Amino acid sequence: MADPEHPSTAASSADPLSDAGGIAAVGPVARVLVPGNHLMTQLLGPRDELLDLVEDAFPGSRIHIRGTEITVDGAEAELVGRVFEEMVVLAELGHHLDATAVHRSIEMVRADERPSEVLTSEVAKRARGGVVKPKTAGQKRYVDAIASNIITFGIGPAGTGKSWLAVAMAVQSLQRKEVDRIVLTRPAVEAGERLGFLPGDLMAKVDPYLRPLYDALYDMVEPEGAQRLLERGAVEVAPLAFMRGRTLNRSFIILDEAQNTSPEQMKMFLTRIGFGSKAVITGDVTQVDLQGGRSGITGLERVLAGIEGLQFVHLTSRDVVRHRIVQDIVDAYERSASDGH
Repeated sequence: MADPEHPSTAASSADPLSDAGGIAAVGPVARVLVPGNHLMTQLLGPRDELLDLVEDAFPGSRIHIRGTEITVDGAEAELVGRVFEEMVVLAELGHHLDATAVHRSIEMVRADERPSEVLTSEVAKRARGGVVKPKTAGQKRYVDAIASNIITFGIGPAGTGKSWLAVAMAVQSLQRKEVDRIVLTRPAVEAGERLGFLPGDLMAKVDPYLRPLYDALYDMVEPEGAQRLLERGAVEVAPLAFMRGRTLNRSFIILDEAQNTSPEQMKMFLTRIGFGSKAVITGDVTQVDLQGGRSGITGLERVLAGIEGLQFVHLTSRDVVRHRIVQDIVDAYERSASDGH
């Protein structure tokens, strides 16, 4: 268990060890030395609630606390030890430890990922204070891909933060003057409704389709700031059809709900990207609202494979950051689809 990057940890051992209660532990043993009672209090949580969560997640292991030392024995002792190591680092870095953070830390450690690297990474600052951070390893891969590529595809189910994180990255680029404007677009395809039945002029009709992008923008710069950006043309919001015939230079372009584009629309959009621009295309292949025809992202990864500066990032139910029931619903649909129902 020794880790040069974690001075708070001690070595693992496969030798029997007597814990504080004098019970002999047989099998792998992990020890974590917590540097201070204040950190130990954060690790355990109120009334040991966080400790109970870890114990419930690893029923085959026994956790023993003695002072500021945590000893774990059992089949998954090493994994449990790594969970506590990561929680120590998170606490040392000022990350608030709660049930959600513990659940995500356990999932990441099981997937051989580092919660201390994922949960402390900053994407952008929010208008009302606080910082936008990835909440899962998939989200971290997504924002890293956006930062290092010209075109990034974020493919995944609802609730994985695809659009929200893309807008956060766009606002950051605008504030750093890396781009001159943000362009937010999506196809005006109805989920069981007809655009013509909605009241108002064209933009009033399109507005409901762009509302999720507006909401994310307001979260980053507040409604008043967003309105000023819209008035001076630093943020442009338009249906995808308005992109035809244009070349977008020094722009951060977000195409949302790309599963509802046709292959022709997708090609049109991708060829709008000019010098100094960056594009993020988000989509959920399980929520195609096109009436007949093929989605513009179906098979696209194979077509665009090998192009430098372009990356596909696939998010899964593990990256859902809404209420836990949303993750359960996504999993249920995926199971049903795999069963052929």
